[in-house]
Amino acid sequence: MDAYLNYAAQFLGNLGNYKSFGDSKFVPRLEPRQLKALATVSKETLEKYEKFKDLIYAGNDVAKLHLGYPSAGHVSTYYPASPHITKEDITGVSDFLESKKLLPENTRIRKTGDGFEVLIASASTNPSSEERDLKDSEWTLDDGKKVKLVFGDHSKEMSTIAHHISEAKKYAANKHEVDMMTEYATSFRTGSLQAFKRSQKAWVQDKGPTVESDIGFIETYRDPHGIRGEWEGFVAMVNKERTQAFSKLVETAPKYIPLLPWSHEFEKDKFLSPDFTSLEVLTFAGSGIPAGINIPNYDDIRQNFGFKNVSLGNILSAKAPNESIPFIKDSDLATYQKYRDPAFEVQVGLHELLGHGCGKLLQETSPGKFNFDNDSPPISPLTGQPIKTWYAPGQTWGSVFGPMAASYEECRAECVAMALSCEMPILELFGFEGGIHGEAGDVLYTAYLQMARAGIAALEFWDPKSRKWGQAHMQARFSILRTFLNAGVEFCQLEYTKDDLSDLTIRLEKSRILDLGRPAVDTYLQKLHIYKATADFSAAKRMYDEITDVESFYADLVRPAVLAKKMPRKVFVQGNTVEMGDGRVELREYDASNVGMVRSWVERGYV
Repeated sequence: MDAYLNYAAQFLGNLGNYKSFGDSKFVPRLEPRQLKALATVSKETLEKYEKFKDLIYAGNDVAKLHLGYPSAGHVSTYYPASPHITKEDITGVSDFLESKKLLPENTRIRKTGDGFEVLIASASTNPSSEERDLKDSEWTLDDGKKVKLVFGDHSKEMSTIAHHISEAKKYAANKHEVDMMTEYATSFRTGSLQAFKRSQKAWVQDKGPTVESDIGFIETYRDPHGIRGEWEGFVAMVNKERTQAFSKLVETAPKYIPLLPWSHEFEKDKFLSPDFTSLEVLTFAGSGIPAGINIPNYDDIRQNFGFKNVSLGNILSAKAPNESIPFIKDSDLATYQKYRDPAFEVQVGLHELLGHGCGKLLQETSPGKFNFDNDSPPISPLTGQPIKTWYAPGQTWGSVFGPMAASYEECRAECVAMALSCEMPILELFGFEGGIHGEAGDVLYTAYLQMARAGIAALEFWDPKSRKWGQAHMQARFSILRTFLNAGVEFCQLEYTKDDLSDLTIRLEKSRILDLGRPAVDTYLQKLHIYKATADFSAAKRMYDEITDVESFYADLVRPAVLAKKMPRKVFVQGNTVEMGDGRVELREYDASNVGMVRSWVERGYV
């Protein structure tokens, strides 16, 4: 029973049989016959067991242990009933739709006998041509294959959502929220992502709400092709005290951006000050809960209207009782435990605000028109020569960098955080003073230690059989660990005395962060940024593939040591709100246990 409840809690916490952070499959720690015995509680449950048992247990099909392209044998619900759809098929259809300027986030692709169906999430199965983003809905490609738009994917769910979003509009606090709800409902009813983009413009302009929320097909981590979104939504309350520190960071951000290792030509013409709040999550509906968010992900909105940064405070601070901290030296442990939450909060703040918020994509916005001086192009700090590449009309960051985009951008944002956390005035904004030899220095040291430790732990999310990284942030953090180590043993080194590396620890010299650590990060960050800004995918891929390559030392020695000390995965138990019938709303919270997890779902009405 305990093994079943472990599985049930993991399943509910990840919304499926695959880890939300890692995309690898987990299976129950009980035999199929034992799970079947539990299923005999009712005829209906037994029928469901028989239907789903082969999906719950992996069997001998190793490829199905990972989410990925169906043609490689992996699992993906973005390409339903299409086991033979190839990466080339997906690229061809996606590139064609991009040429038609149809956004992909709420789409899936199904391969048919004569071509492909592009499934669009919408309540309506037949929206009018005026309601659709494209008036046409069927084309024939050069190779004779047909591409057809099919509306009504998830129609029942989208209809319910559109209805309740329309009802929520009655309680909007201002015009921005009315506009936001109106466009949400239009998007979810018709499948129009242009309407969704309008909702995000309104959301960005809704500054400083007491209750913050966003909903839609947002992040593209789980699509192996890296462009189709996962449905998510959240409701959270602003922590006004912690938000003050973030507000100060927003106010002073323009003076810190010039400290990053590129010239103004590679930076936005004007930093659009975002809303930056520290939130306490009430509900986060999705396969996983991040520690921070920087959205929307549409570059034209970000560059012309702005964006929002969100730090999720009660996610940052959530810990299992008495959890161990491997790879940190005993002499560093007290400092690490004292400052890891503040250091992570600073890191998340810089990552979301200045990491994702900085930088300009150099574009030919329309034929013959550029957002930079094309007659005298900017000089690349990497070559000393004028840039030779940029984004062509219709190209986006995601379309050019494809599946690599998510991890690469997370890496760039993490490096910005590592670089700017060295600025003592920034640490003072968060209440840490005394410079490198005071409390601020302890926070900085802990931030670098935390990143190095994350780089080691990242190897859990690398699969030796497929040689594939299963999580965007972890691939990024491994590359930053490599950057620390490449700065030399005077700065960072992995130390161990045992052949199996069971005593592996990180030695990182606090006194050398400013003169060795930050310059190494700056050098790496400069390449990450310039390649992104200039759409130089080939150079970016060469560099990123090399630094995230898991060589034999890490694969054969470090990774087994990581797995031996692997901590149980965090599963977040979320509360419920219940109407009491007298105008009051009660918050119900649950034990941090498997039973508490299941009970929260039962009382939410989903189980």
